[in-house]
Amino acid sequence: MSSVKQQVTEARDLRSSLPGNRPHAVMIPFPAQGHIKPLLKLAKLLHARGFHVTFVNNEFNHRRLLRAQGPGALDGAPGFRFATIADGLPQSDHDTQQDNPSLTYSTMTTCLPRFKELVSKLNNEAEASEGEMPPVTCVVADSQMSFALRAAVELGLRCASFWSASACGLMCYAHYKDLVERGIFPLKGELFHGLCSYFHLSKMYNQHKLQFRFMA
Repeated sequence: MSSVKQQVTEARDLRSSLPGNRPHAVMIPFPAQGHIKPLLKLAKLLHARGFHVTFVNNEFNHRRLLRAQGPGALDGAPGFRFATIADGLPQSDHDTQQDNPSLTYSTMTTCLPRFKELVSKLNNEAEASEGEMPPVTCVVADSQMSFALRAAVELGLRCASFWSASACGLMCYAHYKDLVERGIFPLKGELFHGLCSYFHLSKMYNQHKLQFRFMA
């Protein structure tokens, strides 16, 4: 992450210089609403600090956004553009969220060459732009899109992993294997039944639109 922070500092000094001299971040979220919005906010912040940004959606969500917001919704702005890659799932125009397990497996197994091809295309465009567009200098990827970090390493680019959920959630994922090995997960006994009761009660309150807070 420090290398990306360094590029933020460099970009701040380059905002008034030629567009082709600016750092160029390719940013890719996991293709779900709770992942896209936080990374898009970060992308806007980097752009405001002088970065050239390419924000990558999967083709399915790109089409959904165009249908919902109009044909010009993803035209971008000077120094900020949207791009797409295929996610490996069968093409669909259904206006519903994709199946998360299938989407996760497909991105893990099919997207690495597609993403590298996109980066190569962006660099070719930068070379042909005669200084109007910078080559790719770093990748910022959702933690679930690890193929993009692998691509960055293989291409010799700086990279950062972006976690869109809570810090508590990150710690759970980081230590889950250890908790399983220690026999704490899966939950069982009184703790398991107590937790089930809590979730059942919370669900009941939510169904009746009542305020409910769990206090330890």
